[in-house]
Amino acid sequence: MRSTFRPRDYLASPFPNSASSSNCQSSEVPMTQIRADNQHVTQITIVDSEPDKQAEALSVMIERARFMARQPGFISISLHRSLDGRRIVNYVQWQNRDLLRSAHQSPEFRKEWGHFDQLTDEIDPNLYEVAQVINSGQ
Repeated sequence: MRSTFRPRDYLASPFPNSASSSNCQSSEVPMTQIRADNQHVTQITIVDSEPDKQAEALSVMIERARFMARQPGFISISLHRSLDGRRIVNYVQWQNRDLLRSAHQSPEFRKEWGHFDQLTDEIDPNLYEVAQVINSGQ
């Protein structure tokens, strides 16, 4: 079931796991590069879950991301959690579609699949290409 977005609800409700949370990881590696002039494949997956299951679903996704980071063709993975606790967005960049498909078919990647399905309501993965990027000052 989809919720109706109401800006006042969004602004009135503080999120306990905000960017200042100790759960957020920082790294000296540069941020994900989003550019329209590359030939990489981008997968964006939207995962719906109940607020009381979001943290555990995100934990499973982080473990999968660590595995994926060791696979051929990996460029980056960025995980985002919604402030209302109902969604996780997984932004993946890979060198090409075939290498991404191969990583997804790995038994190690799929080993927690049943448990992950119990934590989520809907999983919607799609492949994209960057059409346009507009940065500050452009």
